[in-house]
Amino acid sequence: MTAQRSTISPRHKARNRVVIFFHRIGLPFGPMHLLTVPGRKSGVPRTTPVAPVVVAGERYIVQAYPNSDWVKNARNAGGGVLTRGRRAKAVDLVEVPKEQREPVLREFPGQNPRSVAAFVRNGLVGSGSPDGFAAAAPHVVVFRATPRTGGAS
Repeated sequence: MTAQRSTISPRHKARNRVVIFFHRIGLPFGPMHLLTVPGRKSGVPRTTPVAPVVVAGERYIVQAYPNSDWVKNARNAGGGVLTRGRRAKAVDLVEVPKEQREPVLREFPGQNPRSVAAFVRNGLVGSGSPDGFAAAAPHVVVFRATPRTGGAS
């Protein structure tokens, strides 16, 4: 599979705004968290909903949309704030090398089944199975999110 251009529809942009609103008033739902990273050009904080995956006690954030600005911003900033409801933690974001992404991606559909359809629809994975996700390792970006020492909590 080759990654396509970003396909975030107006409907999904509206859904993201609703998810952000509920988190900010302290009502998170599902596996969703908010990731806030500074814009790479403006420096203005940008927030996007993400569905982390936990593997061997480590938290990972997976790109669901091709050419996502949050991925470019995270690469540039190297960190951000991960929020669930009213609990926020500063995190370092380290991009996982392509050859190490497979185990994380294999876990994604089991931990975030409602998010699987977006990956298939966007052309990032060939199927919603664990094997389909693992096969997408060369072109699906994954970040390890580790708590920043001395950061916000």
